[in-house]
Amino acid sequence: MTSTDRRDFRGAWDGAPAAPWPGGARLAVSVVVNVEEGAERSVADGDPVNESVYEARQEVVGAPDPCMESHYAYGPRAGYRRIAGTLARHGVPATFSTCGRAATRLPWLMADLARRGHEASCHGWLWETHAGMAEAEERAIIARTHAAVGAATGVAPRGWHTRSASSPHTRRLLGEHGGFLYDSDCYDDDVPRIAQVAGRPHVLLPYAFDTNDMRFEPGGAFVHAEDFSRYCLAAFDRLMDEGATEARMMSVGLHLRIIGRPARIGGLEALLDRMSASGEVWFATRARIAARWREAAGLPEWTPATSAAPETAA
Repeated sequence: MTSTDRRDFRGAWDGAPAAPWPGGARLAVSVVVNVEEGAERSVADGDPVNESVYEARQEVVGAPDPCMESHYAYGPRAGYRRIAGTLARHGVPATFSTCGRAATRLPWLMADLARRGHEASCHGWLWETHAGMAEAEERAIIARTHAAVGAATGVAPRGWHTRSASSPHTRRLLGEHGGFLYDSDCYDDDVPRIAQVAGRPHVLLPYAFDTNDMRFEPGGAFVHAEDFSRYCLAAFDRLMDEGATEARMMSVGLHLRIIGRPARIGGLEALLDRMSASGEVWFATRARIAARWREAAGLPEWTPATSAAPETAA
């Protein structure tokens, strides 16, 4: 039966394919570190409003907010080094989802993550939703962000993720830009998929807000480091079991200013300790996961649209 619904609720109802991950791994694990500091909205930077989301939710209206700016500055000043060190000790490559304005203000951090072999992807120019954004404005933001992140690392980014709500045309604009292998603006599955976008195969990599340190924020579910690691490990154990017969992917979302705090970083250490000990996990950047999924679908190696030949699945 052919559905006329604009939304796909069925997914891999009849079962996802067997895991295509290297070495017979049961599960692909994607660690995503969001780099938003310096791109949070700030009246002092000429933005119309101040950011109001952090340890305490309070919006300063019509005036600069040095308190909020100082909270965010903790991320690149202190949090990054803890996170980078933890990833290095476990040999885990990560995707640093980076806002364009942050990339321009944190050149040393961007150079360091590139030197360590991590991926830098795009997270919007500012840390802001794209819901309701005019198409022309969004098109310009996508291009500007792609250029800024590429200039900061020396490597053209291949991925995109919008803060929370994207617009109805975000994905099409990414396809029209031509420089994006994948986007992470989907939360509806535990397995990647391929969609036709602007006439080309485009990989959708699911992201998650539950296995995410954002739940340390006020009103969230995490208080202690163990809350984060226990919850993420519950997801890990279930996905590892399912990965014995079907492809599975797990995303772990982190933020420099959140998990990088001294009382929280132990949660990431504990999580990676147990994941690494399993021996059947493929830690990979999102670009590598997307490339592997394309390969399993019989598609040729991805290239930017400006130099790509027409593609068809095998």
